[in-house]
Amino acid sequence: MRETSWGRVKYRTTNWKAYNAALKARGELTIWLDRDMQWLAQPTGKRGRCQKFSDAAIQFCLTIKGLFGLPLRQTTGFVESLLSLAGLTWPVPDYSTLCRRQKTITVDIPYRPSEKGLHLLVDSTGIKMLGEGEWKRKKHGAEYRREWRKVHLGIDADTLEIRAVEITSNSIGDAPMLPELLKQIPSTEPLLSVRGDGAYDTKACYDAISSRQAAAIIPTRKNAKQWKENTAGAKARNETLAATEYLGRTLWKKWSGYHQRSLVETKMRCFKLLGERVMARDFDRQVTELQVRVAILNRFTHLGAPSTQRVF
Repeated sequence: MRETSWGRVKYRTTNWKAYNAALKARGELTIWLDRDMQWLAQPTGKRGRCQKFSDAAIQFCLTIKGLFGLPLRQTTGFVESLLSLAGLTWPVPDYSTLCRRQKTITVDIPYRPSEKGLHLLVDSTGIKMLGEGEWKRKKHGAEYRREWRKVHLGIDADTLEIRAVEITSNSIGDAPMLPELLKQIPSTEPLLSVRGDGAYDTKACYDAISSRQAAAIIPTRKNAKQWKENTAGAKARNETLAATEYLGRTLWKKWSGYHQRSLVETKMRCFKLLGERVMARDFDRQVTELQVRVAILNRFTHLGAPSTQRVF
């Protein structure tokens, strides 16, 4: 249920039987282990020592690590027992190999392309980390300076899968990362709309959305003024401002379908259920750790998602 100015809105899940089966399937370890995966790395033909394990093998180990919140050494023991139960004699990378490869691996994030056009919902959240200021406070009782990583996500409103992700420091705002999120959407896939909160009410965001011939559903700031219509993005934003002033902010949000953006906030909550903080210490490994969480969530969503219907 959701509270609005018109009262409490109720929704009913229409595919509860299938969704219940999907929730049960999320607890199966076999969904992560593919017997046909390329476990050992293929020769590259280049000079120097070749890598022993493939990226798929490293990502599988990091996925197990992220699912259960295990340290690297415990992850290797867990994977060894899992492969033994599956009757596989594959070698397991040690913790130092996992730590080294975590910094350079390219995470494979599965997703389903949108069939009728993509409606992208964007938002960001913070993930805690053990920063320099927090370490000094624990060690010496020095002044406290909290640090975290910002995770910028873009999800498909239809499939609820994460289609774009960027990880930055806490000094980077939301608006500068929207063009980077849009770059992760294939140019061959039609982008119909982009929904975001008022933090994305900037010229760069509107221009990036207009360059993809998509509609920007972004509320204007309360003290918003008309922009010079020298770009297509500025013209679209002025139309949004005029509609907001004519209808009022509340009616505009209902008329434009802005409230669908709450789906990305729900996805943020699911993202944090995999861990409120990152375990890695350096930035590259933290990026990999958070991207693995995205791959886990997309795999969960692919198994099944709830289909809801509003109850009048």
